[in-house]
Amino acid sequence: MPIPRSILTKDEPTDLDLDLVAGSWPADLGGHVYISTSDQRTHPIHAFFGDGIMVRLDLRPGAAGRFAWRPRLIGTPSVRLRGRRPDLFENTPVGTSSPWGQVNAANTAPLPWGDRLFATWDAGRPVEVDPVSLGFLAEVGHRDDWAPTPDQSAALPLLSTTAHPVIDPDRDCLWGVSRDVFSGVLSVIRYDGHGRHVTRRPIDGVTFPQATHTITQTRDWLVLADTAYKIDIDEVLGAGDRKVANNPDGPLVLVRKSALDEAPPGTAVAGSVFRIAPEVNHFYATYDDSSGIRVVMEHSAGVDIGMYLREDDVDVFGRPIDPALRGMYSHGMSPALTTVMEFDPEKGTVTDVGRLYDPERYWQAELSAIDWSREGITAPTVHHLVFQGFHPEGINQRALRNYGDRVDRSLFPGSETPSVLATLERDTLKPRSEWAWSLDDYPTSPVFVPRSPGADGRSRYAGADPGGHDGYLVVIVHNDARFRVEVFDAADVSRGPVAVLAPPPGTVIPFMIHSAWMPRAVAADPGIERLRFADDLDGRLDQLDPELRAVAREVAAEIG
Repeated sequence: MPIPRSILTKDEPTDLDLDLVAGSWPADLGGHVYISTSDQRTHPIHAFFGDGIMVRLDLRPGAAGRFAWRPRLIGTPSVRLRGRRPDLFENTPVGTSSPWGQVNAANTAPLPWGDRLFATWDAGRPVEVDPVSLGFLAEVGHRDDWAPTPDQSAALPLLSTTAHPVIDPDRDCLWGVSRDVFSGVLSVIRYDGHGRHVTRRPIDGVTFPQATHTITQTRDWLVLADTAYKIDIDEVLGAGDRKVANNPDGPLVLVRKSALDEAPPGTAVAGSVFRIAPEVNHFYATYDDSSGIRVVMEHSAGVDIGMYLREDDVDVFGRPIDPALRGMYSHGMSPALTTVMEFDPEKGTVTDVGRLYDPERYWQAELSAIDWSREGITAPTVHHLVFQGFHPEGINQRALRNYGDRVDRSLFPGSETPSVLATLERDTLKPRSEWAWSLDDYPTSPVFVPRSPGADGRSRYAGADPGGHDGYLVVIVHNDARFRVEVFDAADVSRGPVAVLAPPPGTVIPFMIHSAWMPRAVAADPGIERLRFADDLDGRLDQLDPELRAVAREVAAEIG
C-alpha cells in the first residue's frame, strides 16, 4: 500500500521540533519554507477543500539544534464564522457553503511578495498572512471588485480565481484572475499592494469553460490558460455520480501588460488566443521574452482533481478502495507529459520546443520547484519536478469509465511505481539527474532554496548563480512511519538527500500541497492599508436572521 494511510490524518496541527536524522545540514541553507495544506478536521468531502493551514519550517536550527515546524490554521472570516456556528456549514464536492456564503479555503499555495506572505485558493481571494505569527491579516480587494456582477451572498462571495497569482517584478504588483462562474468570462485582476480595492479588466471575447488554476508571466505578457478542473452540476446538486471528464484541450490567451496598464479599470482588453492540448494544470514562463514566449507546460492528461475517492469505490484492479483514502483525488490514469511551448502572438503559431514522455518512469507530474527570484525566472536553467508514480489503488473505476478510450490501459504498469524527483534542462526537458524514492514514500511540496542568497549585485531572493541549479531542494516526504523533510543538492539530485529532518517516530501530517521559500520572516507592516472584513458587510447581510447578522458583525469586530 504505497499511498500512506496517514496522508489524510485529522490530527490537530501541532508545533514540532525536527531533528537532523541523516546527513549534515548545509551551512549556506537558511530562510524559511512555507507550506499550504487543507485541514482535514473540517471533514471535507474532497480532501482539498478543508480550511487553510499555513506551516512555517525554519531552515536554521534553534538553540537546541532542532528545526521549528510551526503549523497554524489561518483565521479567515469563514473559519471564524464556522467556529461559532459549525452546524451551519455544509461540505459539498466543490467546497463548503453556509448561510453567509462560500468558504474561502486559502489552502493551496503560499505566495511571497518581498517580506509579505499570501495564501491562495482557486475559489477565493488571496489572503494575506503574517509571516511570523501566521495569523490572518486580510483578504485582497473588496468582494465587488472581482466580478462583473456583484455576488449576492450575505458575506462570503462565490469567486472563481486562481491558486497561482504572480508578482510582477517590474510593476511591483500582483496579477490575478477572475472567471465568472456562470458565463466563464475572464478578467485580469491587479492589486498594487495597498488599499482596500483591486482593479479588474475583462479580456475581450474570451471565456474559459473549466478553470484558471495557474497564470504565468513574461516581461511583456500575461499567459492564462483554461485548466483541467470541471464542475459536474448533477454531482453538486446530489443528483448522481460525477460523470464529466476534463476537456481534452482548451484555450490559452496572451495579454499584453502594456494594454492592461493603459486601459481604465473595467475596460475590456484584447488578447491573443491559442488552443493547446492535452489539458494542463501548472505552467511556467521564462520572464525574458526577447527571443520568444516560452512556457513549460505540465500537462495533466488522465489526472482528474475533481474526482475524489469514496468508500464504495474499486480501483484499477477491481479491489475495494481503502476507506483511509476517502476524499483523496483520483490519481493519474495516463503517463505524464511535459512540454516547452513557444507562442508567437504576431503569427498566431505554437511551436513545441521540448517534450518529456516516458511511460516507464514518469507518471503524474505532481509539483515543481523553480528559482523564483527575478534573476531565476528571467534566465532559468533547470526545472525540478516530482513525478508521483503510478498508484492503481488511487484510481477509481468511476474515473476510468468517464474517460473511456482517452485512457490507454495498455500503458498501465503491472503494479505501483515509485515517485521520482527529476531535474530537467529548462528548454529541452532532457533529464539531468533523478532520484527515486521507496514505494512507501509519498513526496510532495518541493521548493528550491538558493545557496547564499542576497549576494552583491543580486536581488534578495537570488543566490550567487541564479537559475535553479545552484542551491537546494527541500521536499516533504509522507510515510506512515513518520514524515520527513529531505534536502537535495539542486545540482545533482541523484546523490540522494544530503540532509534529512524528522519528528519522533509515528508523527504524521496531512497531505502538503504547495510550498514557497522566503529568506527571512518579518512581522507584517501595520501601516499598510488593507481590506477589513467589515468593509464587505453591507445591506446583503440583511437577508440573514438577526442572530446570524450579529455573528458576522462580531467576527468583523474581532478581526478589527
